[in-house]
This record gives sequence, C-alpha cells and structure tokens, in this order.
Amino acid sequence: MNNGGMTLEDTVKKYYLEYGYNCSETILHAGNEYYGLCLHEEDMKLLAGFGSGMYSGSTCGALIGSVSVLSKMIVKTRAHDHLDELRPIISGLYRRFREAGGGVTCAELRPVYHTKETKCLNTVLLAARVLEETVNEFSRS
Repeated sequence: MNNGGMTLEDTVKKYYLEYGYNCSETILHAGNEYYGLCLHEEDMKLLAGFGSGMYSGSTCGALIGSVSVLSKMIVKTRAHDHLDELRPIISGLYRRFREAGGGVTCAELRPVYHTKETKCLNTVLLAARVLEETVNEFSRS
C-alpha cells in the first residue's frame, strides 16, 4: 500500500511522536490511515487501554494494535465466519513479532527497546514492520 509516498513506519512515527498516542493507539491510527480501513476517530478509543501491556506489562499494545488492524482487514461479519483465514494470519503475526522482538510482553520488550528519549517508539516500529510483512504475505495468497 502507499500513502502519498509515506511508509507504514513513517505513518507510525507521525502518530507516536507528533500526536502522542500510546503503542496500541498508534498502530491502529497508522493502520487506519495507511491501509484505508475507514475507522472513525471514536473507534480509535477502543484500544486506549491496551497501552503498556494493558498497563500491567502484559501483551504488548503494539502487537494488539496490529491484530486489530488485521482483524479489520479480514473480518467482514464475525471472527467465527473467517477462522480459516484469520487464524493462520494472526498466528503468523504473533510468531513473527515474538521472533523479531524476543518476546510479546511489555515486560520482555521494554528492557531491550524502550529508551528514555523515544520511549516505546522502537517497539512500535518493530510492530509496524511485522504488520507490513504479514499484510504483504497474506495479500499474495
């Protein structure tokens, strides 16, 4: 996909650095813009509570945001109607993210990717790369 010459990573940087969204919100906003998901601003609030691993160090909000983007791209009615397509794509995203990042929880990722200056930007960029790889793979299928 192309967004006026911007990459998904460029779009992620805009939402994270310029607008100050958390990891999950950033991925959903960037995915919405980049992939034309037609989500409304009010819809974006659904992921607000997933930042910082649900504020408990649990599953990374950027990963959750990525799952949300893929779900919006794939599911037309409800998840159970699309399991044959949804399950392998989401499982592949999870596996890629875990392999590339060395874990899937904020507790695992934060010591490696978080800096005082950029906070979780590196994690969000990792999620963007993995999301784009996953979208490109399932688009070819």
